[in-house]
Amino acid sequence: MTLNSFIRKVKRGETPAYRLIRSVAKAITNPHAPRVPRFLKPILRVVYEVHYGVIRVARWLIVVFYRHPLFQARCASVGRNLSIDTLPFINGHVEIHIGDDVTIGSFSVASGRFLERPRLIIKDRAQIGWGVGFAVNKEVIIEEDVRISFGCRISDTDGHPRQADLRARNAPVDPRDIRPVRICRYAWIGNGSHIMKGVTIGEGAVIGANSVVIADVPPYCLAMGNPAEVYFRNYGRPSKKAASS
Repeated sequence: MTLNSFIRKVKRGETPAYRLIRSVAKAITNPHAPRVPRFLKPILRVVYEVHYGVIRVARWLIVVFYRHPLFQARCASVGRNLSIDTLPFINGHVEIHIGDDVTIGSFSVASGRFLERPRLIIKDRAQIGWGVGFAVNKEVIIEEDVRISFGCRISDTDGHPRQADLRARNAPVDPRDIRPVRICRYAWIGNGSHIMKGVTIGEGAVIGANSVVIADVPPYCLAMGNPAEVYFRNYGRPSKKAASS
């Protein structure tokens, strides 16, 4: 009997022996703990808080004395009060500039062999969510107070030629197909969105989740879809109170 046949018989529970094996396997893979006696709960609650307290302290030490120094050494310039949750993965020769009070969940940056000085610029108070990917072969600029949610992709090139025969030969991208991306201040990029080459997202614009943006979005507009279209204009302009202050 082959291993696959044995596993199938256990899943089906064809005999009492196979059903017993299945029950034991379920008990091991999906354990059920007994109820905790009431008198133990205060003690275990303290243990619970200590458990996560130790994790927080260890994480703080790793971030301050390991991740931050490594990341700052990789960047061309870093401003004050940078906050990072994980060490960003950077591949290639991209030049990275970080402003003041920037918050980063996790991101990766890839730059190819096409141009000499690709630059990623993240300005003051920008917030980058988890799992954000940048493809930077010329320039990507994230302006002040921009919010980029998790799982977004921002690329200033397709990473390959548009012609099929050139792609097959792994030819370099035509420099004309590498176009900078700019996300202007106060813009919000919804989770899972893709911002493609040559796009400028206007000041205060909002991009709906899972959108693919292939053309410029005017300031203070709501755009969404694949490809993204503008649905509302004069959307989310600063309040009168903020403007007066």
